[in-house]
Amino acid sequence: MEALTISSSVLSLNFPAASPGDTHISKPKSPNFRCFPEPISSFRGRLTHISKSKLFPSNAISSPSPPSSVSAEPSPPEIEEEVSVGEEKFDWYAQWYPVMPLCDLDKRVPHAKKVLGIDVVVWWDRNENAWKVFDDMCPHRLAPLSEGRIDQSGRLQCVYHGWCFDGSGNCKLIPQAPLDGPPVHTNKRACVAAYPTIVHHDIVWFWPNSDPQYKDIFEKKKPPFIPELDDPSFTKLMGNRDIAYGYDVLVENLMDPAHVPYAHYGLMQTRKPDVKRDREGGRPLDFVVKKLDMDGFYGKLDMGIGQFTAPCIFSLRTDPTPSEDQVNGPVASASETKKPSTQRRMALVFICIPVSPGYSRLIWAFPRNFGVWLDKIIPRWMFHVPQNLILDSDLYLLHVEERKIKEFGPTNWQKVCFVPTKSDALVVGFRRWFNKYAGGEVDWRGKYSGDLPPTPPREQLLDRYWTHTVNCQSCSRAHKSLNALETILQLVAVGLVGIVAATMQGAMSAAARTGLAILATACFAASRLLAHFVHKNFRYHDYNHAFV
Repeated sequence: MEALTISSSVLSLNFPAASPGDTHISKPKSPNFRCFPEPISSFRGRLTHISKSKLFPSNAISSPSPPSSVSAEPSPPEIEEEVSVGEEKFDWYAQWYPVMPLCDLDKRVPHAKKVLGIDVVVWWDRNENAWKVFDDMCPHRLAPLSEGRIDQSGRLQCVYHGWCFDGSGNCKLIPQAPLDGPPVHTNKRACVAAYPTIVHHDIVWFWPNSDPQYKDIFEKKKPPFIPELDDPSFTKLMGNRDIAYGYDVLVENLMDPAHVPYAHYGLMQTRKPDVKRDREGGRPLDFVVKKLDMDGFYGKLDMGIGQFTAPCIFSLRTDPTPSEDQVNGPVASASETKKPSTQRRMALVFICIPVSPGYSRLIWAFPRNFGVWLDKIIPRWMFHVPQNLILDSDLYLLHVEERKIKEFGPTNWQKVCFVPTKSDALVVGFRRWFNKYAGGEVDWRGKYSGDLPPTPPREQLLDRYWTHTVNCQSCSRAHKSLNALETILQLVAVGLVGIVAATMQGAMSAAARTGLAILATACFAASRLLAHFVHKNFRYHDYNHAFV
């Protein structure tokens, strides 16, 4: 029974509940938009008259003032402590960025990825026994190196003209250059930009600056340390998904558990409210942002601690409140890993990657130190099926919401969104950080015009095959295996029908012929059901909230 409880908890992605033994978890969502009784155009004209200090007051208020005869505009959730040193600005290009989990990278082939608007190729250099991240562009005629191969010497080969590169980005072979001619392959223009790369927490990370001065940057600054992903007593199953809305909307969605009973109704277990006021069971949530600075913030939730480590990591855990040194301070070293605890502990770790305007990538892990054996017997794709359905169930909402935010301007988020309750505290905290330190946008360094891409057809927007299945080794194998099983069932059905048709009347009893006909029908029906299962869980699954 315990095993079933754990399995249900992990597959449902629920947040840890407040009680010590509860294993409920939950995945979060986006801010609420205020309903305007007047035309939007007239409201826009009043935006400039709304004081920003009203939304983020400098003086903390312990409790809201009592209502008067004239209803006062309620203040949004406040930040207890905000640390600011001068005019700080977040440097997007002085950070480590995750590319992909090791479990979803194939050492035999190069992989194309986009991070921070940079097209990169990830490949395994067997000569150095290390993963490498290069610019995905051959210096010859700018063909994508990710469409190439790893040659017999372990070098990255461009398949357009056969140029080969070693793990440092140096060109080692230009087949078209004469053997007795000048060594043109040694020219620095023949080199590929190689980024500093490190494997950390079983994820490949890279530093988005190929200047030689950053070659050993990992000795000065390491990727953020996540204790649960470094603790051998915890499970570490990961997943990844490319998502058709931007980085900022992804982060704030994950910080908002209040949307779970509604946007994910029937998909995730949630804690029952003391007083149930609707079918879904939404309830007041007591959240507060404790400390915010340029490196992120942490907050107290009624189910644990939420921590945002800029720019990519948001985690929820049931651990005690972290000390000031642990939060927004120097990155912990591996030697500071806590000793395995006998307490039942778990965390939700979301790694949010800016890809390009209107697109982001999510890597997730839900480490826990109990029910570890489940991950050894249940294939990873079986966890991904319900997790992807959860992501699909609010994807269209957030895609549209992002366009509304863009219409008003990201820095006007506080003015157009009405966030009067404490359940929005982390969302408000993130928008405060994003606007104050990042200017309300990711620094794309002029690569994009600033416009969002047009909304694709719903089938493309909610596509699961190209956004997850092909990028997940477990789901890709399952997809191929189930497709093969479907074909086998169809062949068996056809074969059985053929046997019945070819057998002479007296050579087989009526009972045997009937049995074969029934078996053929069952095999064909099973193949159709399997085809439906594969399509819904590995390719496309629509979600209609009106019929849930």
